Amino acid sequence: MLVQGSDERLLDTLLARLRARGLIVGERSVFGEPLLRVRRDHEPQALLDANRQQRSIVNHSYAMAWPGPDLCAAWAERVVEAAGFGFYPGSARDVYERDCHLTDTVDLQVGMAVAVPSVPYAGRGMALGHVALYVGDGVVRDSAEQCVRTVPLDLWLVSYGLSARPCWGWLGGLALG
Repeated sequence: MLVQGSDERLLDTLLARLRARGLIVGERSVFGEPLLRVRRDHEPQALLDANRQQRSIVNHSYAMAWPGPDLCAAWAERVVEAAGFGFYPGSARDVYERDCHLTDTVDLQVGMAVAVPSVPYAGRGMALGHVALYVGDGVVRDSAEQCVRTVPLDLWLVSYGLSARPCWGWLGGLALG
């Protein structure tokens, strides 16, 4: 799902703020990374196309409580475990390096982890990265500083893709799609 309506205005606002802070120059971040966006004909899987196992991860992502700050990977791991698919411990960087190797949004499926190995403006995130779960229809859920959030994929990719290219894959090598 491409960014539309109010999400498009949010993306424009985010881009303007990142440019004003000097984090984006042209169509690249100051770290040299291209601004990753969902392109037409490269939309990720829609929730309606997800199977029962994938929907279980989505349902558990809405039921799983916020574990506290700097615990994004722990939250994602607990969601997958609660959905009945095992426990795969590690930091967001570990998830990125171990499980996330896809970069084309057309390959992004419901229930997959979306991760970066570092985040330029978050204390522990610089070393540990950040991870979210794709819940379909161009949306991810993640555990942030104060809550579990639901965020448009395009906004997440731009926000967290400044210092490293976001990648995605099945947590623990699962193949639910």
